[in-house]
Amino acid sequence: METLHYLSLGFGVALQSENLMFALMGCFIGTLIGALPGLGPANGVAILIPLAFTLGLKPETALIMLTAVYAGAMYGGRISSILLNIPGDEPAMMTCLDGYPMARQGKAAEALAISAIASFMGSLIATVGLILLAPLLARFALTFGPAEYFALFVLAFATLGGITGKNPMKTLMAAAIGLIIATVGIDLSTGTQRYTFGVLELYEGVDFIIAIVGLFAVSELLFFIEEKAGKGREMIKVNPLKLKWREILSIMPTTIRGGILGFIAGVLPGAGASLGSFITYTLEKKIVGKKGHFGEGDPRGVAAPESGNNGASSGALVPMLTLGVPGSGTTAVLLAMLVSLNITPGPLMFTQNADLVWGVIAALLVGNFMLLLLNIPLVGVFVKILSVPPMYLLPIVTMVAFVGIYSISHSTFDLYFMIAFGVAGYLLRKLEIPLVPVILGLLLGPEMEKNLRHAMQISDGDWSILWSSGLSIGLWLVAIIGLLLPVIVGPILRRRMQAAKEKVG
Repeated sequence: METLHYLSLGFGVALQSENLMFALMGCFIGTLIGALPGLGPANGVAILIPLAFTLGLKPETALIMLTAVYAGAMYGGRISSILLNIPGDEPAMMTCLDGYPMARQGKAAEALAISAIASFMGSLIATVGLILLAPLLARFALTFGPAEYFALFVLAFATLGGITGKNPMKTLMAAAIGLIIATVGIDLSTGTQRYTFGVLELYEGVDFIIAIVGLFAVSELLFFIEEKAGKGREMIKVNPLKLKWREILSIMPTTIRGGILGFIAGVLPGAGASLGSFITYTLEKKIVGKKGHFGEGDPRGVAAPESGNNGASSGALVPMLTLGVPGSGTTAVLLAMLVSLNITPGPLMFTQNADLVWGVIAALLVGNFMLLLLNIPLVGVFVKILSVPPMYLLPIVTMVAFVGIYSISHSTFDLYFMIAFGVAGYLLRKLEIPLVPVILGLLLGPEMEKNLRHAMQISDGDWSILWSSGLSIGLWLVAIIGLLLPVIVGPILRRRMQAAKEKVG
């Protein structure tokens, strides 16, 4: 009953005219960003954060818009996968396996419609899971002390690479870089300057938003300049839609299984939408067996990964909202937005900021229906925009990021700092060092240090307090497993995903 009360409160927030308008705008922009190969949801949300500040949006409105962008980008990734055989982002890779063959058979409209319906179902199932699980996990998290929170942060870093990560050591190295950057500024406990080098602008530390926009948006522009990918790519023509109700009903068991599996993958730290789409496609292929024609244009081969990756994207919000630990790269960017708004993510948010949390959850439900209504009738619009060469689109996107950052602080130093982060992001990506752990280290570093110091003060410097409770021991054990699992299981899954990727390309 309490959950229903808070959900009704959330709908009161989500259905306000301003929030509905920005949710619709976020859905449209997110779908467009997802459709453009290479951008992806994390880049899209990072680029639009300055816009939220520029428009002076209320915290709940800003978060609703950015969450809608996130959901829309997960929807949009399927468009280029099906029409161009180019995944909009990594989770959409599995959609290419059957989506593109369907398009080549003259069923592009049917493949796009099936993917939209599967995305809707997967996200809807995961949002219901979020409504049921998040309050329970938030209440459980209230029992955490400083030692347990420190162990939780270690767990977040240990599982960050996920079992599909390429190199766990590079992931940990990136997290260490983020933690080092997090120490810049005035130490609030001692008043000591740390790594400021006498630069006044660094006294308050490194701004999350500048770092995120630089690492994601500016580095993406530098990669584009290097590749000189100036031409658009010819895509398959979309014929009039001829999807029958019988065909929709036939994919429903697939989408339900995919949504549930994707949600579980999203809740697990470090797993994410890529694993969600992979395991749902693999499981569905085994369930169907010889009755299906997976890899040759089977509609279930489109529905399974789409419901899986959209289920995972909603599932990743669970640890972010309840524990303050992001479950994916995009939720790490959303976490930075919350911190920038002086809102502390975690279990207390469900009582101190109930209108914001439940407003976002309710907006996810509303946004799913918006996306379904947008994606089927307006697919022709997205297809036309997708045919525009990136040499025109990407500079416009970057210009929005620059204007947005300058409008927040009116400081040229911030622009130069953002460019520096962009160059650093470009170099890290060239070395195949992931950027998300850097952001996570920057975000969680201050709270991690604060909880460690608090635990040391309580124990009078006795380090054993960090593993003195059953809960903290459990978290440390899961963290150790999270470090070892990629080494044992990771290579097997990566080989299978690489085989699927080679089949796509």
